[in-house]
Amino acid sequence: MSTFKAPKGTYDLTPPDSAIYLAVREAIAAPLKRSGYGYIETPGFEQVELFSRGVGESTDIVSKEMYTLTTRGGDELALRPEGTASVLRAALEANLHKAGNLPVKLWYSGSYYRYERPQAGRYRHFSQVGAEAIGAEDPALDAELIILAVDAYKSLGLSDFRLLLNSLGDKECRPAYREALQGFLRGLDLDEDTRRRIEINPLRVLDDKREAVQKQLVGAPMLRDHLCEACKAYHEEVRALLTAAGVDFVDDEKLVRGLDYYTRTTFEFVHGGLGSQSAVGGGGRYDGLSEMIGGPALPSVGWALGVDRTVLALKAEGIELDLPAATQVYAVPLGEEARKTLFGLVTELRRAGVATDFAFGGKGLKNAMKSANRSGARFALVAGERDLAEGVVQLKDLESGEQTAVAFDAVVSELLARQG
Repeated sequence: MSTFKAPKGTYDLTPPDSAIYLAVREAIAAPLKRSGYGYIETPGFEQVELFSRGVGESTDIVSKEMYTLTTRGGDELALRPEGTASVLRAALEANLHKAGNLPVKLWYSGSYYRYERPQAGRYRHFSQVGAEAIGAEDPALDAELIILAVDAYKSLGLSDFRLLLNSLGDKECRPAYREALQGFLRGLDLDEDTRRRIEINPLRVLDDKREAVQKQLVGAPMLRDHLCEACKAYHEEVRALLTAAGVDFVDDEKLVRGLDYYTRTTFEFVHGGLGSQSAVGGGGRYDGLSEMIGGPALPSVGWALGVDRTVLALKAEGIELDLPAATQVYAVPLGEEARKTLFGLVTELRRAGVATDFAFGGKGLKNAMKSANRSGARFALVAGERDLAEGVVQLKDLESGEQTAVAFDAVVSELLARQG
């Protein structure tokens, strides 16, 4: 065993589990690819200010959870704690919003970093697939993204998840609500940290998970009573489009999510089998973020779904994904001559699209057949000197145990036919 271990709060993805993570990423990305979203990749670190301006100084993410570093040149950098600010920065830098077609639709997949207390479903390094639609204010776009996330979860077979939905209003109606909420909160018995939050971002206090705080929030002014007519109409249309698409949701007026940039539509997916870390994904509209980071006004909406949490949700529901075997055919040579000939055949099979592996390291028949069984292959190809002299290889079906001699030059077509 190595002297070194993965850092606290992180994990390694190794086979066979890693195949599940890959399948989850692909399942989440598939509906996006069918809906006009192009792939984007951004650096693992950015200037600290991008997140303190964009995500918000008062958020736990920026104030407590960011990994920051100072470069030799004196630049302040942070490992990215979330994806939206980076993607918007990259889209603005590449002038994608000037290319003609708005919204600019982008999807991404990658690792994110937060200095958190590690627990099941909460890591310091975690994986997300996200999507952003930049530059259009349209309730149909909010509905589209929510529907695509629901379709991704359903394609994996998940059913025990709920969609929570809320509207956070906009710059017209939120200030009046903020003031009413601050007035209410200042009269409560709260700790120093929470009092500070009342002044910077009072909506986040509603999201406080502590029971002592929640008890005091009974009777707090609600945002829905302060929404302007435009925000009400917008939210109603999002709800109507979701209902028409057969998407169930729960109106949750306390849902604010942990980022300062959200406006209007905000949503979260929670899963019944995950205990306290029940959120598997979420997002919302962030109409002012572009201006916050120095860009033009570009109303946008997006989400990020946790890959780790989705895998935990699959386990909680006892869902086993139907993954194709990594190896379909395993070649077992007996003797030096067979080794060269079969290795050539393995290459030919791979080039024909058949997943094939080889008994490396000169194993005897018994050990090599054990390896063939362990590989998950359906077929073994066995050949010794006598087989080669006759121009055949033995094709063994590892499920039924049935073995047939197949002419050497017919092996590829025979295996392709049996696969089909």
